[in-house]
Amino acid sequence: MRTPLQKEEQILLITHRSWLQMVVPALLALVGLVASYFIGFIQYWGWIAAVAGIVYFLFAYWNWKVDIWVVTNYRVIDETGLINHYAKESPLEKINNVSYDQNIWGRIFNYGHVEIQTAAEIGATDYFNVHHPKRLKDTITLAQSEYKTLQVSSQAKQMAAAMGWQANTSAGTASTGQVSGHNIASELEKLFQLRQQGVLSEEEYNRAKSKLLG
Repeated sequence: MRTPLQKEEQILLITHRSWLQMVVPALLALVGLVASYFIGFIQYWGWIAAVAGIVYFLFAYWNWKVDIWVVTNYRVIDETGLINHYAKESPLEKINNVSYDQNIWGRIFNYGHVEIQTAAEIGATDYFNVHHPKRLKDTITLAQSEYKTLQVSSQAKQMAAAMGWQANTSAGTASTGQVSGHNIASELEKLFQLRQQGVLSEEEYNRAKSKLLG
């Protein structure tokens, strides 16, 4: 991958287009080698057939190799281009929905189409001939869930730290503020987990959060 990673960004998945894309180049390379054998390497056309087939296969292979989709804990990157570099990013927080579909051949050879609905003006991003499309879709969904949990946890800690500072100011002791901030952050994270698990409804979650924050 040629796109630089951000601070604390980690790669979760790298996937390519279906390997079926390499079938034709491989067959042409094989035809070139077979033709060169029957024509004879000592002859001019034999060398041309062999070299042309191998060069075309290598070009197609490296072009397939750099045509990738990358999922990180922050974004989804669509990157391609052997000579020229093209990259398109979809931040996880902007993705509204991810879906995939496969026709009969896609189910047999494990490739398909993945669609990402985003909040951007372009609306949807389509990835075609993706190898193992379900894995790409599931990885994006899981990354989104973990990203949202991390964001809520961070916000909870910031809120708790701010309230701890207020408690510290009113009480006049640093220890009281620190303990209060830690307890509030812990309780907010527990409430969020209960809402994620379906134990608390949205209304119950908001009511408990408001009560906790005073």
